Amino acid sequence: MAEVLGKANLFTTCNYSQKKNQEGGVSLFSKRISGLCLKKNSFPSLKVKSQALRSDFNGQRLVFLEKKTVNKRRFCQFPIKAQMQTGLIGRSQKWWEKGLQPNMKEVTSAQDLVDSLLNAGDKLALVDFFSPGCGGCRALHPKICQLAEMNPDVQFLQVNYEVHKSMCYSLNVHVLPFFRFYRGAHGRLCSFSCTNATIKKFKDALAKHTPDRCSLGPVKGLEEKELLALAANKDLSFNYTPKPVQPAPVPAQEEVLVSKQVPSDSGTKLPLPLPTASLKPKDSEEKSLVGVGR
Repeated sequence: MAEVLGKANLFTTCNYSQKKNQEGGVSLFSKRISGLCLKKNSFPSLKVKSQALRSDFNGQRLVFLEKKTVNKRRFCQFPIKAQMQTGLIGRSQKWWEKGLQPNMKEVTSAQDLVDSLLNAGDKLALVDFFSPGCGGCRALHPKICQLAEMNPDVQFLQVNYEVHKSMCYSLNVHVLPFFRFYRGAHGRLCSFSCTNATIKKFKDALAKHTPDRCSLGPVKGLEEKELLALAANKDLSFNYTPKPVQPAPVPAQEEVLVSKQVPSDSGTKLPLPLPTASLKPKDSEEKSLVGVGR
């Protein structure tokens, strides 16, 4: 029985040498068995003999390795997005993330769009509205990246329509792919929609507005009505206070002549009509007189 229990891996270590086992020394197992209080005739078939105990391990130390199994069902229930973040699954690059240049940036919020246009200064800022499920946007993306590489001074801003759908509604963007050009104090320069077949429209607008220009006033960015529309949208965390309306300059008023007052028969003073300031010149009077004479 000792051999059976020993082979069943019930003991982790054995500190006794092979010599003591051969001489019939009492092992640790025999001490434990002999220390038990066994009733007589309770196990008639069990006969414990210390001399008969032998070990096949010869005093060597046993090391048991714990095998860790992976619960496949639990692994499948783990969210895919979390698996991608933790590195369990490799994250594949999206088509709109390929070929990006240093001057290309994806807009994260309405406030980010406003700040990016203001920070562009006198540079030409181009807003690209796209959707991951738009075939035209996907076909046009490689050419947009090439144009961005050829024009490093132009700021390309990408707005994902599926992520910022409410913001696009406020900006009146309903056709994709859609582009808007902004620059300095001029604000919005142009806006249009084009595809891979009509890329010439995009190139012409880029060539027209790319030359260096200096703005005389502060950077405008989005228009006033667009900012008010974004602020009125409850789905966006964007606050905007409209600028105070400055009154129009009042032209210099002409001096008003004080009318002379003369006494009347009834004792009340009546103002005399003053001559009008806009009198016709003499030439016009002579012409009128000549016309009447005729």
